[in-house]
Amino acid sequence: MRTATAATALVLAAALASCGSAARDEAAQRPAGPSATRAVVWAVGDAATPGRAADRIASLVRRAKPDRFLYLGDVYETGTPMDFRRWYHPRFGALAQITLPTIGNHEWDNRFKGYYRYWAGRKGRRWPPWTKIRIAGWEILDLNSQAPHGVGSPQVRWLEAALTGPGDCRIAFWHRPRYSEGAYEGAPDLNPLWNALAGHARIVLSGHDHNLQRHRPQKGLTQYVVGAGGRGRYKLHGGRGDTMVWGRDDINGALRIVLTPGNALLEFRGPRGHLLDRSRASCTPGVPAASAQ
Repeated sequence: MRTATAATALVLAAALASCGSAARDEAAQRPAGPSATRAVVWAVGDAATPGRAADRIASLVRRAKPDRFLYLGDVYETGTPMDFRRWYHPRFGALAQITLPTIGNHEWDNRFKGYYRYWAGRKGRRWPPWTKIRIAGWEILDLNSQAPHGVGSPQVRWLEAALTGPGDCRIAFWHRPRYSEGAYEGAPDLNPLWNALAGHARIVLSGHDHNLQRHRPQKGLTQYVVGAGGRGRYKLHGGRGDTMVWGRDDINGALRIVLTPGNALLEFRGPRGHLLDRSRASCTPGVPAASAQ
């Protein structure tokens, strides 16, 4: 993974500032879901790749007609405009207005020609490098594991300001997992994001490792890895100090999340929609129980 330069950090910070507060908070510009106190969110990464396996996962998500869709990153091979046209748009383009995307390592180098241009076109405005929404009594924080994320970085400062409200009914997501028992293992460089979220959120979602994982809570945060979107899968391994409590490396899938104020039901689903794993999270409400606007 290539880290961004200081110049890139300034570009991203300027992009964020230019979007204004309304752009930073997607909730201010989106229609309500079917219920003000219940929402169904689907999440998957690494699904914008050639092949029938990715087609099946995308079809699963579209058939579900989610209230929100979180794309956890990676448009293969290198996130060019052509890659978005060939591999992302036919699968998920119809969900663009309910999608929160995060950028992966594969499209990072071409981000200004590919990722940012695609999402500006689909959303009708410049897409910020990090943002948040409110839905069904929860906040969802869309963060960026490719941009600078050290202590004092623009992203961490933004996150700290975004977490000033009461309660911990929050879900954060970014591409590379902090905790993983797959090919990439964990990513301690993401500790500044994790530490900022501790005590203010309950769930972190990531892709990048091409498998499915659920981990024990660390500082009150549970890591879910949802990177089996159709790309070649990576083997899981266990070792001393591992935190994974459930995982599959032999099947593709996506994560279905049912949100109600104070509670979340999280289900890994296979390509046919069948249940693979079910878990629950509770939280202390602090965000008003209102749907995204």
